[in-house]
Amino acid sequence: MPRKIKDKSCCAPGTGAASACCLVEAMVSVDERGQMVLPKEVREKAGINSGDKLAIVSWEQNGKVCCISLIKAGEFADMVKGLLGPMMKEITK
Repeated sequence: MPRKIKDKSCCAPGTGAASACCLVEAMVSVDERGQMVLPKEVREKAGINSGDKLAIVSWEQNGKVCCISLIKAGEFADMVKGLLGPMMKEITK
């Protein structure tokens, strides 16, 4: 069962509405080839299908990666466009 993260890592949730968004969905193991399996329940909940591309986003703290997120490539592209689009409009004026 998912539970809220309670530690103070670099990606620990804040307070208010944002604190409800971070849940431990599952624990996975990395095999000797560096591969891991996303559990079926997580894939179904996230709408991840065979062949989908995922962007790996990491956060560093004190020179070490402390948090890794997987974001669907299409959604990541939309996020980047949303962030850079207004900036590009300003630059091209």
